Amino acid sequence: MTDAHSLDQVIADALDERELSYQRRGQGQFDVTLPGIRKQRTNCRLVLGKHALTVEAFVCRQPDEAHEAVYRFLLQRNARLYGVHYTLDRLGDIYLVGRVSHAAVTADELDRLLGQVLEAADGDFNTLLEIGFSTAIRREWDWRTARGESLANLQAFAHLLEPSGQRHRVPDDADS
Repeated sequence: MTDAHSLDQVIADALDERELSYQRRGQGQFDVTLPGIRKQRTNCRLVLGKHALTVEAFVCRQPDEAHEAVYRFLLQRNARLYGVHYTLDRLGDIYLVGRVSHAAVTADELDRLLGQVLEAADGDFNTLLEIGFSTAIRREWDWRTARGESLANLQAFAHLLEPSGQRHRVPDDADS
């Protein structure tokens, strides 16, 4: 059996080795920031409990619409995830959570778990926004267009604007 102090050190060493940004919140508690592409960053909490390490990461807030489609996507996605699964908090916000026994807490296992959290949160982010927030995305597009604001970070959702499914070409910074 591994004691909490040595597991705490295993986690800290693994995070340092991978050059991940984190803050300690006490013995066995780490707030880790995972850098992403679609979702700029994923905040992930690691907490050593009495028998297991808990991993929890916020993915996105409760969807505005198409709840059933969002939840279906999450449940189907759960079948392909390693070590974590999607869940909802009491407000309906979407999280990835997992538990690993103390015996399985190694640098390699942390790498796999955090890699899965990042792959899922970052990889599924636009899909979740598209399904659960399409009306808000369209409103944001219209508002920015009316004000002459940049549409660059909405480009991934341009296809939502065309009833025929044709994509708008959003000017990038090189066109400015």
